Formats: sequence, C-alpha cells, structure tokens
Amino acid sequence: MLKSLFIQNYALIDTLNIEFESGFSVITGETGAGKSIILGAINLLLGQRAESKFIKKNANKCTIEAVFDLSRYGMEAFFERNDLDFDGECIIRREISASGKSRTFINDTPVPLALLKELGETLIDIHSQHQNLLLNKEDFQMNVVDIMANNRKEREVYAGLYKKFRTLSANLKKAIEQAEKTRAEEDYIRFQLEQLEAAQLQPGEQKELEKEAEMLEHAEDIKHALFSVDAKLNHEEEGVVTVLRECQHTLQNLQEMYAPAEEMASRLQSCYIEIKDLAKEIASEAEQIEYNPERLSYVNERLNTIYSLQQKHHVDTLEALIDLQEDYTRQLDNIENSEAYIQQLEHEKEEALKEVKKQAAVLTEQRKQAAVLIESKMKELLIPLGIPNVRFCIDLKQKEEPDERGMDKISFLFSANKNGELQQIAQVASGGEIARVMLSLKALISGAVKLPTIIFDEIDTGVSGYIAEKMAHIMQEMGANNRQVISITHLPQIAALGATHYKVYKEDNEQGTTSHIIRLNQEERVQEIAHMLSGTTLTDAAVNNAKELLNIK
Repeated sequence: MLKSLFIQNYALIDTLNIEFESGFSVITGETGAGKSIILGAINLLLGQRAESKFIKKNANKCTIEAVFDLSRYGMEAFFERNDLDFDGECIIRREISASGKSRTFINDTPVPLALLKELGETLIDIHSQHQNLLLNKEDFQMNVVDIMANNRKEREVYAGLYKKFRTLSANLKKAIEQAEKTRAEEDYIRFQLEQLEAAQLQPGEQKELEKEAEMLEHAEDIKHALFSVDAKLNHEEEGVVTVLRECQHTLQNLQEMYAPAEEMASRLQSCYIEIKDLAKEIASEAEQIEYNPERLSYVNERLNTIYSLQQKHHVDTLEALIDLQEDYTRQLDNIENSEAYIQQLEHEKEEALKEVKKQAAVLTEQRKQAAVLIESKMKELLIPLGIPNVRFCIDLKQKEEPDERGMDKISFLFSANKNGELQQIAQVASGGEIARVMLSLKALISGAVKLPTIIFDEIDTGVSGYIAEKMAHIMQEMGANNRQVISITHLPQIAALGATHYKVYKEDNEQGTTSHIIRLNQEERVQEIAHMLSGTTLTDAAVNNAKELLNIK
C-alpha cells in the first residue's frame, strides 16, 4: 500500500509531500491543475524512461520517493532474492539530474532501473485511458483469463516443456541444414582429408625436422669445430685435460706441507673428471657427424610438404594442420552419421511436442473453467452499471500449433443490446461501455491478485450520474481487504464516495506556476464537490447536492 509520496523539482512541482490512506481515495482538480503531473511522477518511480525535460526549470535534479507498507503482501522472497533489506516497509526513490542521468534506490540501496521496474509492477497498477486499447489485445485477454484460472504453476511447467520443444526444433533445423551443406561439400572434404592423411603428420615433427635440416646443412662446419675443440682438450702435451691432471698432482704433493691444498686438489679432480668426460663426448660426436645429402634431401622434402600444406590451408603451425585433419574427419563422420542423428532429433521433437500438447490441454481446461466464471461475474458487474442486456462471452479456440502461451486463441466478445450480434469488444463497445468493462475486469483481477495499490486515471470517461455512482461502489469494494484504490476523477458522484479526498490545484506567483495537492476536510470536500456540480459559480443548490452526495445532514 502506498503510504506517502514525495516529489521535488518535477515539472510544475517545487516540493510535494502527501500521505495516503488505505481503502478507496479520490483525487480531483480542474483540468490542467497537475493531476497528470503527479501520475507522471509515479510512472517515473515505477521505471518509465527519464529525460532532463522532467526537471523543474533552474533545478539541478528532481527527486521522487514513495513509501509502501508491504507487511501484508508476502513479498519477502523478492527482497531476499535481490539481497535487499526488508522490514515490512519499502522506500523506493529515483533521482534525475539535469544531464538526464538517473539513479534508482530500493530501501536506500542503489539498484538497476530494471529491478525497480520489476518491483514497481507488483506495487502499483496504473490504469489510464490509453489502457482501454488493451481490451482488444489477445495478450491482455489471455492474462485476464490466466489470472482468474490461477494457473501460474501449470504455465511454468508448460513454459519448460515448450522451451525444450523449441530447442529440439532449432537443433533439428540446424542439423538438417548442416547435413545438406556438408553433403554438398563431401567430395571436397574427403579430398582434403586424404591429402592430409597421406602426409602422416606427427605432433612436434616440424620443429625437429627444422633443427635437423639446420645441422645437416652445416655438418662440415660443425665437425671441424668439434675436432678443433677435441684437439685443444686432448693434446698430449698442451691439452686442457693433460694440464688439469698435472695441476692436480702438484696440489696433491703439497698436502702435507699446505693443508688447503687438499681441498683444492679434490675440487680440481672433479673438474678433471668432468672435462675428461666432456672431451670424450665431443670426440665421439665429431666422429659421428658427417654430411648426408640423402638425409638432407629427405628432410627438406618433408618440410616442403608441411610448408605447402600450411600455405594451402592458410595456417602457420603443424598443430593447426592436425586440428584441421581432425575437423575434416569429424565432418565426414557427421555426414555418415547425420541421418541417424536427424532421425533421433525428429523422434525427440515428436515426443516433446506430445508433452507440450498434453500440458497445453491442461491449460485449456483451466481456461475454459475460468472463462465460464468470468462470463458470469462480468454479467453480474455490468448489469448494475447500466448495461441490462449485456452479453459477455470468451471465445476459446484451438490453434493448429502451440506457442509460448499454449494452444489457445482467446477473444472477448461483447454485445450491449438485446439480440445483438456478439462481436470483438473494441469494435462494438462505446467509450463508456469500454470503461465499464475495464473497471469490471480490474475488479475481478484485483480479487485474484495481491496488488497493494490500484490507480484509476479517469476510468469514468463517458459515464455520469447513476452509472458513475455504481462504478464508485465497485472501486469501494476493490479498496477493501487490505487493498488501496485511488481514482483520479472529474465526477462528483465518484468523488463523494471516496473515504479520503485529495485536491490538486495550481498557484501562480512571481517565480511562475506551481502545482500542489492537499487532503480535504469535510467542509472543503463539500466546497470541492459543489464546484464540480455547478462550475466556478457556487450555488446553494450545488452545496446542498454535495452534502447529499456526501450523506451529510
């Protein structure tokens, strides 16, 4: 329930701070006084697109804030799911800067606009005149029936089954398209694969071959260098090995006279052994290395094969060629196995469609039962609203194929005249009749949905007198049972039945024009309703009539 509304620097509003009550309240005021401005501010609070033009002239930003009492509406799960504080009261705020940037808060926690909008849709339902156009929209009609059918769980089950069916359908279509494409390219793929398989590519082979080619091309230079090193290490008189051995013996002879010589001799012995082994290895390598033109020719030919394949397939590595070979293999396997895979998908799709249709039948039966209830209730509501010969019928037909809502096609049919032909409601109902139908539908929905606040923006358009009073009684009933109904109206019959009455008015001063809203006491209500009856000139008859409407003796 909306407890209070604060607006600052919005359109013609400097600062507005108003508290609201539960039950049925009314807002009145002359045309252009600012009722639509207040409604626009609430819409911004509920996630409507913000623009800098909304900000009052010469202000840096505008702020809109509302406090809601949610203690009796079971909304704890939303706050827990979104990691928001909840203590039974909720504060939502929106700030719009002069640059057009917007910030949104729930209980002083910054949140994305989408989250504010999601919460707002569960807090307030604003019904304005343009919403009457929804009456001929199938989605709106389906929503009404589903709400009255109370079939949310069944629709969730259906949604899961339909999603699975759609996924299988998409996979099947993709598999068929891919099979057709690969079959057209089968000869090309097979030729490329055979060429790659003939090359017998091995991981890491390219780098090893490139190293070997480098060595074979410089075999003579390598052999000469190794022999040179061997000669310097193993020369009988001046070789490094001989010199190390002599130095080691010299240090050994000093051990008794010079103690540190023992460690030096030991370390030199280790060097001698290591150098001697290395010299032997170098000599062996020098003997083995030789120029092999046949092997070099083979290595170069093998590398040319690899390089040619890389250039042909526009890749830089041997591993990429191996990956391509594996991909061609998979494609051929898919071609060979595609028929079986497609048949499997077709079977799964058929089974999924059976499950979808089975659950759709559950929804259809629930909607049929709800349709009967709605037809009966709408007749009960509309006859007292001045349509004694009303016929309201929900035409429920089956579609050939399921969609995201099931297999039902819904149409609201209407006739206000005795023996009149039932037709699409928007095609035959007058503006006043559509307003009464929408109010009746909202009354039905409000009894099935725990929506804290409902705002009617001039839903009484096209009606007057006795009918307006009956509409007000319906809104009174809607405002019972922990609900809040606020009606913006120009009709005194509706204004008089509000438990709380607010007036919107404009005021001119040196700084410009500003809009205000105040809560009226009993005397002020008499004056306001009298003006609504007689216009600018207040007459005794109008005052007496206002008191009668307000049941004041």
